[in-house]
Amino acid sequence: MGDERMTKRMGTGGLEERGQADKWVVPEPVRRRTVGIAREFRHVPTRAEAMLWEELRNRRLDGIKFRRQQPIGPFVVDFYAAEHRLVLEIDGGVHHSQQERDLERQSLLESLGLRVLRIPTETVEQNLAAALTTIRAAL
Repeated sequence: MGDERMTKRMGTGGLEERGQADKWVVPEPVRRRTVGIAREFRHVPTRAEAMLWEELRNRRLDGIKFRRQQPIGPFVVDFYAAEHRLVLEIDGGVHHSQQERDLERQSLLESLGLRVLRIPTETVEQNLAAALTTIRAAL
Protein backbone atom coordinates (compact mmCIF):
# COMPACT_ATOMS: atom_id res chain seq x y z
CA MET A 1 0.00 0.00 0.00
CA GLY A 2 2.62 2.57 1.11
CA ASP A 3 2.21 6.14 -0.12
CA GLU A 4 -0.44 5.10 -2.62
CA ARG A 5 -2.95 4.39 0.13
CA MET A 6 -5.97 6.61 0.22
CA THR A 7 -5.43 10.24 1.09
CA LYS A 8 -5.76 11.20 4.71
CA ARG A 9 -7.80 14.30 3.99
CA MET A 10 -11.51 13.85 4.41
CA GLY A 11 -14.15 16.25 3.19
CA THR A 12 -14.89 19.08 5.57
CA GLY A 13 -18.60 19.04 4.85
CA GLY A 14 -20.48 19.25 8.14
CA LEU A 15 -17.50 20.76 9.94
CA GLU A 16 -18.67 23.36 12.40
CA GLU A 17 -16.55 25.59 14.54
CA ARG A 18 -17.50 25.73 18.19
CA GLY A 19 -17.11 28.84 20.33
CA GLN A 20 -13.70 27.56 21.40
CA ALA A 21 -10.78 28.20 19.07
CA ASP A 22 -9.19 24.81 19.69
CA LYS A 23 -12.15 22.48 19.14
CA TRP A 24 -14.22 21.34 16.21
CA VAL A 25 -17.58 19.68 16.31
CA VAL A 26 -17.89 17.01 13.66
CA PRO A 27 -20.96 14.93 12.91
CA GLU A 28 -20.92 11.48 14.50
CA PRO A 29 -20.77 9.60 11.17
CA VAL A 30 -17.66 11.62 10.19
CA ARG A 31 -16.06 10.97 13.58
CA ARG A 32 -16.70 7.21 13.31
CA ARG A 33 -15.32 7.13 9.78
CA THR A 34 -12.21 9.06 10.84
CA VAL A 35 -11.56 6.69 13.77
CA GLY A 36 -11.97 3.70 11.44
CA ILE A 37 -9.51 5.14 8.93
CA ALA A 38 -7.01 5.84 11.74
CA ARG A 39 -7.24 2.21 12.87
CA GLU A 40 -6.66 0.98 9.32
CA PHE A 41 -3.63 3.25 8.90
CA ARG A 42 -2.14 1.98 12.17
CA HIS A 43 -2.29 -1.57 10.79
CA VAL A 44 -0.55 -0.70 7.50
CA PRO A 45 2.05 2.01 8.16
CA THR A 46 4.35 3.19 5.42
CA ARG A 47 8.00 2.22 5.81
CA ALA A 48 8.90 5.75 6.94
CA GLU A 49 6.03 5.86 9.46
CA ALA A 50 7.10 2.52 10.93
CA MET A 51 10.71 3.66 11.22
CA LEU A 52 9.78 6.94 12.89
CA TRP A 53 7.25 5.29 15.21
CA GLU A 54 10.00 3.05 16.59
CA GLU A 55 11.82 6.21 17.68
CA LEU A 56 8.73 8.03 19.02
CA ARG A 57 6.75 5.28 20.75
CA ASN A 58 6.77 4.83 24.52
CA ARG A 59 8.16 8.35 25.06
CA ARG A 60 11.50 7.35 23.53
CA LEU A 61 12.10 10.83 22.14
CA ASP A 62 12.95 13.02 25.12
CA GLY A 63 10.08 11.62 27.21
CA ILE A 64 7.43 13.15 24.93
CA LYS A 65 4.22 11.23 24.30
CA PHE A 66 3.32 10.87 20.65
CA ARG A 67 0.21 9.27 19.20
CA ARG A 68 0.22 7.80 15.72
CA GLN A 69 -2.56 8.07 13.19
CA GLN A 70 -4.45 10.45 15.45
CA PRO A 71 -7.91 11.69 14.45
CA ILE A 72 -8.26 15.45 14.77
CA GLY A 73 -11.65 16.69 13.62
CA PRO A 74 -12.27 15.19 10.19
CA PHE A 75 -8.57 14.48 9.60
CA VAL A 76 -6.11 11.75 10.54
CA VAL A 77 -2.58 13.01 11.20
CA ASP A 78 0.50 10.78 11.09
CA PHE A 79 1.81 11.66 14.58
CA TYR A 80 0.63 14.05 17.28
CA ALA A 81 2.29 15.34 20.46
CA ALA A 82 -0.65 16.85 22.35
CA GLU A 83 1.47 18.40 25.09
CA HIS A 84 3.31 20.43 22.47
CA ARG A 85 0.36 20.79 20.07
CA LEU A 86 2.64 19.47 17.33
CA VAL A 87 1.43 17.49 14.33
CA LEU A 88 4.04 15.52 12.38
CA GLU A 89 3.26 14.64 8.78
CA ILE A 90 5.47 12.31 6.77
CA ASP A 91 5.21 13.42 3.16
CA GLY A 92 5.77 10.79 0.50
CA GLY A 93 5.41 10.95 -3.25
CA VAL A 94 1.63 11.21 -3.19
CA HIS A 95 1.91 14.60 -1.49
CA HIS A 96 3.55 16.14 -4.59
CA SER A 97 0.25 15.80 -6.44
CA GLN A 98 -1.92 17.14 -3.61
CA GLN A 99 0.04 20.14 -2.35
CA GLU A 100 -2.93 22.50 -2.50
CA ARG A 101 -5.07 20.08 -0.48
CA ASP A 102 -2.27 19.58 2.04
CA LEU A 103 -1.91 23.35 2.52
CA GLU A 104 -5.67 23.71 3.04
CA ARG A 105 -5.62 20.89 5.59
CA GLN A 106 -2.59 22.38 7.33
CA SER A 107 -4.28 25.76 7.51
CA LEU A 108 -7.35 24.21 9.14
CA LEU A 109 -5.19 22.37 11.69
CA GLU A 110 -3.26 25.56 12.43
CA SER A 111 -6.56 27.36 13.02
CA LEU A 112 -6.86 25.14 16.11
CA GLY A 113 -3.53 26.44 17.40
CA LEU A 114 -1.65 23.35 16.25
CA ARG A 115 1.77 23.48 14.63
CA VAL A 116 2.34 21.23 11.63
CA LEU A 117 5.79 19.88 10.80
CA ARG A 118 6.22 18.15 7.45
CA ILE A 119 9.11 15.77 6.99
CA PRO A 120 9.82 14.14 3.61
CA THR A 121 9.72 10.35 3.50
CA GLU A 122 13.23 10.34 2.04
CA THR A 123 14.61 12.15 5.10
CA VAL A 124 13.13 9.60 7.49
CA GLU A 125 14.28 6.62 5.42
CA GLN A 126 17.76 7.90 4.55
CA ASN A 127 18.68 10.05 7.54
CA LEU A 128 16.50 9.23 10.54
CA ALA A 129 18.85 11.14 12.89
CA ALA A 130 18.24 14.34 10.87
CA ALA A 131 14.48 13.79 11.05
CA LEU A 132 14.67 13.40 14.84
CA THR A 133 16.80 16.55 15.10
CA THR A 134 14.17 18.45 13.11
CA ILE A 135 11.43 17.17 15.42
CA ARG A 136 13.40 18.12 18.53
CA ALA A 137 13.94 21.63 17.15
CA ALA A 138 10.19 21.99 16.57
CA LEU A 139 9.41 20.93 20.13
